[in-house]
Amino acid sequence: MAAFAEGVPCWADAMLPDLEAGKRFYGGLFGWTFDERTTDYGSYTRALLGGKDVAGLVPKPDGRMPTVWNIYFATRDAAATAARIREAGGRVIAPPVWIDDSCVMATAADPGGAVFGLWQAGSHPGFARRGTPGSYGWTEVHTRQPRPVDSFYRVVFGYGMEPVSVRGARDTGPGEPRDAHAPASAPAPDLVLWSPRGEPTGARHAIGGRVVIGERYPAELPAHFLTYFVVADCDQALRTAHRLGGRVLNDPEDTPYGRFAVLADNQGAVFAVIDTSATGPSDAESRAGPG
Repeated sequence: MAAFAEGVPCWADAMLPDLEAGKRFYGGLFGWTFDERTTDYGSYTRALLGGKDVAGLVPKPDGRMPTVWNIYFATRDAAATAARIREAGGRVIAPPVWIDDSCVMATAADPGGAVFGLWQAGSHPGFARRGTPGSYGWTEVHTRQPRPVDSFYRVVFGYGMEPVSVRGARDTGPGEPRDAHAPASAPAPDLVLWSPRGEPTGARHAIGGRVVIGERYPAELPAHFLTYFVVADCDQALRTAHRLGGRVLNDPEDTPYGRFAVLADNQGAVFAVIDTSATGPSDAESRAGPG
């Protein structure tokens, strides 16, 4: 299997206090089955869909750690990327380390405080399925510091960026397309799409994005990444999640990219689901193979 291109989201895992409860929830919601393995750093459970790796579940080693979904970005050299993170104003929380022969992993935070992972593939390249129901679909960083965060991801991963209008797409406030390189005195665009280095900017080649945390959100909400999973029917997925003990945090919204909603699982880990079927064949599905 080919490696993911530099900076492309290539893996996601949830850190949970109760692994078995997580299996019941995500198995019931997405139809996942599970393969538990032991590494030098403890147990790690891969979630499978149709026998293909789609995500991971990890028992929290310390109850003080957050219950959260983590997103990982592909890198060919985790040590070099960690150095760029420091130089660009970010913070390396856990330095690169080999996990058996599977991958080199690291954890970092951007200048706004949003935490993400690095993934240098070994025997495990990352997602074996994405962009189809029951698998990963999208990620975006939500931040209150859009300009330094935009600059950070340009330096670290070389992303091309295109601001887009969010009018009619989501209720984060008024927004028309603006130049991502506009003077610092100009308001930052509410939504910016990321494209990998060397690819054209725009929705077709986008692999993630940056969203401004607006005034409608609680002041205590920290910067964070939101991970989306594709579903065949958004409303049915919410009913299933509720039956399994999850909570709907944001009611379903229709956007040009599909119908989505934000929810928390039965232990509080936040994620989103999106039904892209109404938009026709999704760009995510067209990119369903690694980089």
